[in-house]
Amino acid sequence: MADMQAGIGPFLGVFLLAHGWQSGWIGTVMTAGGVAGMLMTTPAGALIDSTRSKRLYVIIPGVCTVIASGIVLLSQEFWLVAASQVATAIAGAAIGPAVAGITLGIVRQAGFNRQNGENQAYNHAGNMVGAALSGLLGWLYGFTAVFWLSAAFGVLSIISVLMIPGDAIDDDAARGLEQKDSQQGHVSGLQVLVESKPLLILSAALLFFHLGNAAMLPLYGLAVVADKHADPASFVAMTIVIAQGVMILTSLAAMRMAEKEGYWLVLLVSFVALPIRGVIAAWLLSKWGVYPVQILDGIGAGLQSVAVPGLVARILDGTGRVNAGQGAVMTVQGIGASSSPAIGGWIAQEMGYGSMFLILGSFAAVSVGLWLAFGSLLKPACTGRPGRTTPELAVAGAG
Repeated sequence: MADMQAGIGPFLGVFLLAHGWQSGWIGTVMTAGGVAGMLMTTPAGALIDSTRSKRLYVIIPGVCTVIASGIVLLSQEFWLVAASQVATAIAGAAIGPAVAGITLGIVRQAGFNRQNGENQAYNHAGNMVGAALSGLLGWLYGFTAVFWLSAAFGVLSIISVLMIPGDAIDDDAARGLEQKDSQQGHVSGLQVLVESKPLLILSAALLFFHLGNAAMLPLYGLAVVADKHADPASFVAMTIVIAQGVMILTSLAAMRMAEKEGYWLVLLVSFVALPIRGVIAAWLLSKWGVYPVQILDGIGAGLQSVAVPGLVARILDGTGRVNAGQGAVMTVQGIGASSSPAIGGWIAQEMGYGSMFLILGSFAAVSVGLWLAFGSLLKPACTGRPGRTTPELAVAGAG
């Protein structure tokens, strides 16, 4: 599923650079897709809460992602590329909440932290293997081979999802709803978000983190490739392989840290990693700098891949709004992620890559400040025992 969803996305920047695009326009087209995905994630989360066909919302987006990736290979006209990125983002908006809902529906709240950690480890392993194969095939046969590899993974992913029995998913548990609860009506993700101060703070911290983080990998690849320091396809693949390899280990570590210490410390460590990464990226702007830069990327993203969905599920347990909440948090996070490529691309074009990495890294200092300043409010939500006894955390401090 990881490889199917990614398509040629990680290789898009260097692919367009090879076709004469400037960094500012590359960042802009990436932002267009990010904004589209951001707008669709909240309604997608609410849809996953209400539907009993959760597997369908993993299959269809993956197929659409593969098709949209093919459009980029056939034409590099700005509006076609932008349209393909928008379509990819819209299709992919449901995948995160759908996978979280399916997992919660199978293992229930008590088993969610451990199963989600294992899911993320396999997800990162899939990204790592897919990136390595994409880099090899791209180097040998060109970017067209990357698309065909993504399509093959898409077929395998569809088969895998269909192997999950539909009756194995408890739809009430999948939305964090007690079976005797009568809350079956539609609730907007925005309403879920504004009613919970812990979720608001989490969302704000993630917004600033991803405002700095999202553009670092593609723009670091552009910086090194633009200076003729590395082969485009193989270098981008190497950046992904390093980060995803670290994410496998950190996602498993996050699962164990959360069981012992709760999610607060896990997320604090993830936020601190980004400013350090920005300084190193500005200082080591070469193919050798990819190792520390992407190791830190793996630490931050790997920890968050487990902690964020786990914390949202824990806060909203018993409300029947878990996936709407997941979608709302992902939307706010997406505001930062979708803005990052455009901001980073234009800063790089006007001020240079070194200054750009320092500025992007500094955004996460706001995340660290928020997490520390509201620690007394966040820690009870982050350390609450999983189960059906803590739904009041969802409205902690509201009103």
